[in-house]
Amino acid sequence: MRSHLLNGLTAEHYRRSVTEGVERVAAKLATTDRPFTGVTVDALAPRIDAIDLDRPLGDTAAVLDELEDLYLRDAVYFHHPRYLAHLNCPVVIPAVLGEAVLSAVNSSLDTWDQSAGGTLIERKLIDWTTERIGLGPAADGVFTSGGTQSNLQALLLAREESKTDSLAKLRIFASEVSHFSVKKSAKLLGLGPDSVVAVPVDHDKRMQTVALARELQRCAKDGLVPMAVVATAGTTDFGSIDPLPEIAELCAQYSAWLHVDAAYGCGLLASLRHRDRIDGIERADSVTVDYHKSFFQPVSSSAVLVRDAATLRHATYHAEYLNPRRMVQERIPNQVDKSLQTTRRFDALKLWMTLRVMGADGIGELFDQVCELAQEGWKLLAADPRYDVVVQPSLSTLVFRYIPAAVTDPAEIDRANLYARKALFASGDAVVAGTKVGGRHYLKFTLLNPETTPADIAAVLDLIAGHAEQYLGESLDRAS
Repeated sequence: MRSHLLNGLTAEHYRRSVTEGVERVAAKLATTDRPFTGVTVDALAPRIDAIDLDRPLGDTAAVLDELEDLYLRDAVYFHHPRYLAHLNCPVVIPAVLGEAVLSAVNSSLDTWDQSAGGTLIERKLIDWTTERIGLGPAADGVFTSGGTQSNLQALLLAREESKTDSLAKLRIFASEVSHFSVKKSAKLLGLGPDSVVAVPVDHDKRMQTVALARELQRCAKDGLVPMAVVATAGTTDFGSIDPLPEIAELCAQYSAWLHVDAAYGCGLLASLRHRDRIDGIERADSVTVDYHKSFFQPVSSSAVLVRDAATLRHATYHAEYLNPRRMVQERIPNQVDKSLQTTRRFDALKLWMTLRVMGADGIGELFDQVCELAQEGWKLLAADPRYDVVVQPSLSTLVFRYIPAAVTDPAEIDRANLYARKALFASGDAVVAGTKVGGRHYLKFTLLNPETTPADIAAVLDLIAGHAEQYLGESLDRAS
């Protein structure tokens, strides 16, 4: 069994095995003609349940053959131009190369004596990102597993900086369309069910600053503590960007921590044409970025950044076997000193490879293309009498609803849209997402693939309309 351990004696075995796996995936990518096969849980689950994990195949080729049947054939392929559903981007090749390197070397980024140069590369990328944001010379941060963890850590720091012993008095303000992780974080931080105040949004799904000011004033009047305001730079459902400069002013007025959740909108940090859409982000106390959303990185690749590095002390614990206090005096850099995680992958290497091969402008150009594609998609929807589109996009998301000419019952229209999404997924021809707006069911395109074209969007809209019309026709037949 030692022959399977990766070391100097097995380097050739490693090369052959990985090459064989890469060739399988490359062949699959080259021949995939739709984003999904339409396989159902009921069809796939028995095949996986039948595998006896206590009886290994012992041969890489045989395992890859099996994997083709269990996974590769029926995977949801984000690289396909008609995958239009969630915040999943196609990935760039330099980042995939970085993934291969980091997996093989297997550095753990918690301490210097487990990572050496990996620690310094991550720190360099943190500095690069904080400079792009404009957080100032005292800024710092750390890579995380994703936006949910980044938001949790940011709100932990905000809680500790609030300087109150009464958790019941703490309040977090976020728009009514902010990410669910804000409420989840509040619960994990021991805050009560009323701790998160949902601030109304305007027609463009941006936080209403007048409403925020009113809520902050009420908070002060009631003797409560405004722990944090979470402004979103790219909401999950709409891609909307809250008015960051105005929110920053209110945070300064009421001494509230400003956290900007830019998990989605962080791509604008590299944008060549639309960086001004997140002006004001430089005034944040903390920022969430997800490189695996809009920097075209493989999952996971995220970070939490802070204006004042000293605030990261709230996540610091010392263990004699890992990061004893003496290491601080010896100026030994241990990333675990500022992370919620201990063992942690060298995910920063993927972004490092991307920047060294493509440069920030290359990333920004790709993100600009999907933002501009969304504008083209919005024009198509706005001009199509079959559809109602909610807002003009700020980033690359379109939320819309099929509206049949002959049906006026909102519940029946809901069912038609739900059916169309489900039928489209089952066909495998395209994958779209769904959400609710005003209690009604809507469909959603999240456009993160520069290879997607307006023609793809138009074709998927025709497919959706066809499925919805089929449902309505069958519904009328059943009713007659």
